[in-house]
Amino acid sequence: MKNRSACFWCWGALSLTSMVPALAAEGAYPQRPIRLIIPQSPGGASDTVGRTVAQKLSERLGHQVVSDNRPGATGNVGAEIVKNAAPDGYTMLLTAPNLVTSPSLYARTNFDPIADFAPVSQTTMSPNVFLVHPAFAARNMKELIEIVKSKPGQIDYSSSGTASTQHLAGELLNILAGVQLVHIPYKGGGPALLDLMAGRVPVMVSTLPSAVPQIKAGKVRALAVTSAKRSVALPELPTVAEAAGLAGYEASTWQGFVFPAATPAHVVQRMATETAKVLSMKDVQERLRDQGYEPVGSSPAQFGAYIKSELVKWTKVIKGAGIKGE
Repeated sequence: MKNRSACFWCWGALSLTSMVPALAAEGAYPQRPIRLIIPQSPGGASDTVGRTVAQKLSERLGHQVVSDNRPGATGNVGAEIVKNAAPDGYTMLLTAPNLVTSPSLYARTNFDPIADFAPVSQTTMSPNVFLVHPAFAARNMKELIEIVKSKPGQIDYSSSGTASTQHLAGELLNILAGVQLVHIPYKGGGPALLDLMAGRVPVMVSTLPSAVPQIKAGKVRALAVTSAKRSVALPELPTVAEAAGLAGYEASTWQGFVFPAATPAHVVQRMATETAKVLSMKDVQERLRDQGYEPVGSSPAQFGAYIKSELVKWTKVIKGAGIKGE
């Protein structure tokens, strides 16, 4: 019995000893700087969000979160870098809707938006907004839909470019409302907005931040935001869903963090927890809202579910509208 007890004691001691490195590893993250891949040029929307959050994360984690801009192929270059990185928590992607739209837009993408990434947290959401020229007859979404139904294929709408969330917002309206708005892609939201104000195009789906000054100046008329909830920036403006009676309509621009697949769960959770804390800070919220973004800070499970729902929705829209990537 003494020998058996001794054996059990030794086995238990060995087991506890073997657990120490694992426990220590879990508590030690991070031990060095973290590389944040931003698949956009400096100064862009995602770059603003990424750098704002990265600065505060650096302070909380005790190690620098270094922003690394890697634009190209509508964000696909950055996604591939992170997919192929070691799943150790030291390479992270700031992603956006292109993660879920690219597989349907291009004949070949070198990543799977679900299988190749570990969701961390949705950082922000920004609604788009339906705008019309002040001389256009429609004063709300129902009137816009009625006009387009009476003139199928004759009313144009502009966006910042093919397969942008603004373009897809219009196509989603076409599907759910049974109308035929005709898309006119521009190379950027700025030129599209200028042509709307000049009356060269009657309707536009715009990002909210760039549209707010023109809305307040009376140079364009806002009909509705494309988000599921009203915007803090324009709380008096209804959503498309409520204004047009289209349940389930949502076409927002979003950003979020993902790691490579197989990143340890405790690393993912640590980053998610710290990201949520950063996004709850008053100064961070004020800065992001000033730029037109609503802070989110979801859990890994919530963000994973959202990515999957966005993939299903936009795959149907892209294929149904026959949209191809440029």
